[in-house]
Amino acid sequence: MMPFNTPPSDDAFRKQLEASHTPEKIRNRLQHKAGNGYLKDFVYGAVDGAVTTFAVVSGVAGAGLAPQVVIIMGMANLIADGFSMAVSNYLGARTENQLSEKTRTLEKAHIRHYPEGEREEIRQIFASKGFEGKNLERAVQVITADEKQWAETMLKEEYDLPLASTVAWKAAMATFTAFLLVGFIPVFPFIWNYLSRSPFPDPFFWSSVSTGFAFFSIGAIKSRFVSKPWYTSGLETFLLGGAAAALAYVVGGLLKGLV
Repeated sequence: MMPFNTPPSDDAFRKQLEASHTPEKIRNRLQHKAGNGYLKDFVYGAVDGAVTTFAVVSGVAGAGLAPQVVIIMGMANLIADGFSMAVSNYLGARTENQLSEKTRTLEKAHIRHYPEGEREEIRQIFASKGFEGKNLERAVQVITADEKQWAETMLKEEYDLPLASTVAWKAAMATFTAFLLVGFIPVFPFIWNYLSRSPFPDPFFWSSVSTGFAFFSIGAIKSRFVSKPWYTSGLETFLLGGAAAALAYVVGGLLKGLV
């Protein structure tokens, strides 16, 4: 089913459903159901890039350190933390893929060596879904007629593992790219002031405004893929990101005397 941010009228809703449920569109949607598979990685990288980099900027600003320190600390965090997140995401995706593949291989071995027991597992799985009598036996017969379908049903229903593999390097690149792009925003006013002959009068103010806009925009963009209004999703991301930055600023202010 296609996502809708704002519930339309019943007639309009039915027309949207009819338009999106032609045999061709259903076939295309099922064949490309992983099309938004890296949205999570991109949003994760974008939010964390803005939060951590702006937290560094806020902490340094709260401590009253020189703008050059903001640039050094911000850029160091941007590259190091962004790369660290990308590596972590890469390893996490690879581990999940390897776990799924290992479990799939194990289930196929179970099916070949003891099909009666695995068939009973399928029977109980579908019985728990409300199948009974002839319908239950028919479902068991259809699922267990194909080893691949049988194993994948066990993978999903027994172990709750994804059937589609994530391309680990794509997940990592989505995270790293988003982290760099959005994480650069809080540092930009300070770099501009360092390089330009027309500096901002208050770089931290412009850093705060631009980062807040970035937070809200990320949430609003995310709402396109989830069932939440754009302004609600945007405000949620804005408040969470702003809370992290405020904490860093307060800590920087409290530790100001150590500098």
